[in-house]
Amino acid sequence: MIKHNKQTVLIDFTNTSIQKVSVHRVGNKTNEEDLRLSKSLLDTSDLRVKDLLFKFFLTPFSNPEFYTFTFSNEDFTLNPLFNFASQIFGDSSFHLNSIHIARHLYELSIHPQIKSGDFFVAYISSLSIDGESSDAIGLFKSENTQAFLKLDSQQDEFSIEYEDGINIDKLDKGCLIINTNKDLGYKVCIIDKSNKAAEAQYWKDNFLQLKPCNDDYHHTKEFMNITKNFVTQQLTEDFVVSKADQIDLLNRSVEYFKTHDTFEKQDFETQVFQDEEIIKSFRNFDELYREQNDMEANDSFEISEQAVKKQAKVFKSVLKLDKNFHIYIHGNKDLIEQGVEKDGRKYYKIYFDKEA
Repeated sequence: MIKHNKQTVLIDFTNTSIQKVSVHRVGNKTNEEDLRLSKSLLDTSDLRVKDLLFKFFLTPFSNPEFYTFTFSNEDFTLNPLFNFASQIFGDSSFHLNSIHIARHLYELSIHPQIKSGDFFVAYISSLSIDGESSDAIGLFKSENTQAFLKLDSQQDEFSIEYEDGINIDKLDKGCLIINTNKDLGYKVCIIDKSNKAAEAQYWKDNFLQLKPCNDDYHHTKEFMNITKNFVTQQLTEDFVVSKADQIDLLNRSVEYFKTHDTFEKQDFETQVFQDEEIIKSFRNFDELYREQNDMEANDSFEISEQAVKKQAKVFKSVLKLDKNFHIYIHGNKDLIEQGVEKDGRKYYKIYFDKEA
């Protein structure tokens, strides 16, 4: 099947502007740090300041994946952030609701490892997704300051001092709540540059309470993850396979997603796994994995190039031999042969036509 060139879903900020900004200081409640609430909107009348805020807030979202609000019982209308956003979009007081959001974040900042930080709430107008213009609410938390040197000169004398401030090239945590698909829980995209430890998940899971949108991006991402986990974890439990065979299966699965527009599960299984017993094992693993992770079954969908590009990075094609050699396998596994010498030493024999 010929792969057609399809455009990745991007957010277009060409006509976007930041209308209002409130900022509060959110500490760690468990560590007895304060919640400092501002009394009024931040003054952003300086065009240079507004340009810097634009870069700080929005640049990280140029290539997003989308989520939607949910709640513990799946009723997103009970999600506090959904309701605060609905009030703001409904012309309720922006600054007052920014205070409510900051208080909500503070109440959830209870893990001792959660960092305090400056918490910005912004009203953003006229961003475009797939040609559709919408307003958005931005939530941004800066947890790490950086030292900056400042030179001052008076005639022939110079002086230097330093200040701690926000690095506008490094947004720690961010969220855009886009005023579209309200009846499904809005369309939301997030940034979280913290580590993946449990204490870092409060932003997405506890504060925002999000679940992936039911779209092609997440269908592609989920199925590629299931395939990788099956090949690297379950396959060796059910079959005797070499590391080279595992890498070959990973390469074939990525190649399928790169060369097809549409995913069809049965076609994928036939082309990638080929063997009926492996296909049966994969189906059992897929069913159990989805059940344990509360994921819907999607056997047919349009393949997202954006998701493929991102997920392909975690499909390792490197054969590591002790600490001496790394062999990168990108193509025909029949050109590599494994064996054992009479003295017990293991070896790989590699065939090639020419040396690059």
